[in-house]
Amino acid sequence: MFDARPQHNEYLRHRAQQFRQQVERRLDGSLTEDEFRPLRLMNGVYLQLHAYMLRVAIPYGTISPDQMRTLALLAEKWDKGYGHWTTRQNIQYNWPKLVDIPDMLDALADVGLHAIQTSGNTIRNVTTDAFAGAAADEVADPRPYAELLRQWSTDHAEFQFLPRKFKIAVSGGKKDRAVIAAHDIGLRLVSNDRGELGYQVWIGGGLGRTPLLGKVVREYLPEADLLPYIEAIIAAYNLSGRRDNKYKARIKITVAERGLDVMREEIEAEFQRRRQAFTGADQDLLAALKSLYAPPAFRNEPEGDYEERRAANPAFRSWTDTNLSAHKQEGYASVTVTFKAPGQTPGDASAEQMRLLADLAERFGHHDLRISHEQNVVLPHVHKSDLFAVYQELKAAGLATANAGLISDIVACPGMDYCTLATARSIPIAQDIAAHFRARGLEEEIGKFNIRISGCINACGHHHLGHIGILGLDRAGVENYQITLGGDGYDIPAIGQRAGAGFPAEEVVPAIDRLIDAYLELRESPEERFIDAYRRLGVAPFKAALYPADA
Repeated sequence: MFDARPQHNEYLRHRAQQFRQQVERRLDGSLTEDEFRPLRLMNGVYLQLHAYMLRVAIPYGTISPDQMRTLALLAEKWDKGYGHWTTRQNIQYNWPKLVDIPDMLDALADVGLHAIQTSGNTIRNVTTDAFAGAAADEVADPRPYAELLRQWSTDHAEFQFLPRKFKIAVSGGKKDRAVIAAHDIGLRLVSNDRGELGYQVWIGGGLGRTPLLGKVVREYLPEADLLPYIEAIIAAYNLSGRRDNKYKARIKITVAERGLDVMREEIEAEFQRRRQAFTGADQDLLAALKSLYAPPAFRNEPEGDYEERRAANPAFRSWTDTNLSAHKQEGYASVTVTFKAPGQTPGDASAEQMRLLADLAERFGHHDLRISHEQNVVLPHVHKSDLFAVYQELKAAGLATANAGLISDIVACPGMDYCTLATARSIPIAQDIAAHFRARGLEEEIGKFNIRISGCINACGHHHLGHIGILGLDRAGVENYQITLGGDGYDIPAIGQRAGAGFPAEEVVPAIDRLIDAYLELRESPEERFIDAYRRLGVAPFKAALYPADA
């Protein structure tokens, strides 16, 4: 069902009012917790370790300044002054009172945001590249396609009770920055031999207790066939996916058990049936969405004193070296604002910081903000003449940490500090690693590096995709951390391999220290990243560094 933008907020208010009545019935005892649970999950409300948690969707990570200010309002008025960016380009509030959540949903509806389908066995928030519409290597902006999928999937009657949760990612660049191989469905925008735009379609990826990379089910799907083909994939999975065991219910298990060829045959048959029902309304909507996401009015101006500022200010130069990405428009850059200052909880953003980013986007960023998979925020369009002014304001707010993509830019789930499913803490481990390597002064020498930490086997920190992954487990009441090596979600998709026995919490930083020292000694040049050295040398020298007594 497609929504029209003028009606969208009214629909969201209707959903919020419906949930308000459900909350009232829970609070007066008319609904038991078991009866209330599926209702709250349909509205993104979880019961965590200490309190309820509200997960708000930020569709494909794109957010306006007004929407960002509303997220700040929620943090300040109904939470403890901050929110938490997630690896699915969402934001979570960890301390709301149940009675207040309907008011939070009303405030979100006023700016077109919601928490629908951020939980439950349905199609979750569609994600994409945080640099969409700006990246220099972009084939096409993936956001119109992600928005088309969002509108189609919201309250899709057939797919509200799938065997398990379902995640879709869309990538628009020659380099995949949306991690499509780790999704139930991954879409890469490509052109065929005639220059016609379409999609390479992947299915069957996912992490958790059985991490698997997706497989290409269609090398090229014409642009006009997107919705009927996606509908066919999910319909085939809905019929054949297992419901007897939730640990084997994801489409990755269905593909692994039944085989890609069998699934492809069923999908193609379903596709031929379903494409007849599409009358072209989807393509009319897609055309409208493409105009909605047209590039902003870029400035055609000199870079000003940008290079002079870089030469005169080493801190600014370091920040521009690490936190800027190439832009398709001459004279512009994309700015990554990291929420990973040493000692900070990875991904936590205060209300004051959110408001500052909203202001900067209005003044310097063409009113555009993005939430990244790395729990950071991106200003996708900043003219180089404005970069020093942006840097100064970020620095005053403690947001100018020059570590985007470095070893302290750690992705971590909330872990046992918040989550009922967690078996170990994630946040303190991330903080200790970041502080240690900042103290050693090695971040720039180490170079591009990817550490990811999960506090349980569900892998919300995506530890399988880390160059170094850390998984926290419970071993007879003691936190124990397994280390995986060689994971990657971007360059060459790979699931990290477990190196060996786990480590108690106090030994994790020394273990990572030994790995880094081995890497610095073994690399062929400063340009060879850890992941490249690992691929060249294999696991043996790094395992020997981790477990020196076994060498």
